[in-house]
Amino acid sequence: MSAVAKTHLSLNVADVDRAVAFYEAFFGIPAHKRRPGYANFDLSDPPLKLALNQTAPAERGNALDHLGVQVGSVEEVQAARGRLTASGLVSFDEGDTVCCYARQDKVWVQDPDGNKWEVYVLLDEMDDEDEAFGAHGMAASDATACCAASARMEAGGTACCAQPADGSACCG
Repeated sequence: MSAVAKTHLSLNVADVDRAVAFYEAFFGIPAHKRRPGYANFDLSDPPLKLALNQTAPAERGNALDHLGVQVGSVEEVQAARGRLTASGLVSFDEGDTVCCYARQDKVWVQDPDGNKWEVYVLLDEMDDEDEAFGAHGMAASDATACCAASARMEAGGTACCAQPADGSACCG
């Protein structure tokens, strides 16, 4: 993996504003991205991408949603996909998808204990001009219909929500 690779952690939190205040004090830097119910921190030292997803207590379960490694290119995602497949690990592909308020290309696997890992590259940060779309690529008003990545993967669905072609709520 390239020098820009960094660990990614996604945490489910009860109150994103409270969590952001804590992590801003903890890391000593402001959040990299803030959206309703979502924030992330993009640290260079240590190389870490921390996402905070506000979820209702009944949906939150464990605080850890998933883990990941951010890489620098689509080719690195493809190489990881090939390595995982060659190793016999079952993977789930998400090419050119919108998740966490950014367009990404990614591949997912689960470790033996069920922890979800993604290897991904950011294709587009989808900054303020893309505010009409929520965390999972649908109209922001529909974003609350999405379920957590772990629940979607366990049900055999997509890891990040994409509006189904029939227009129904995602993760159905």
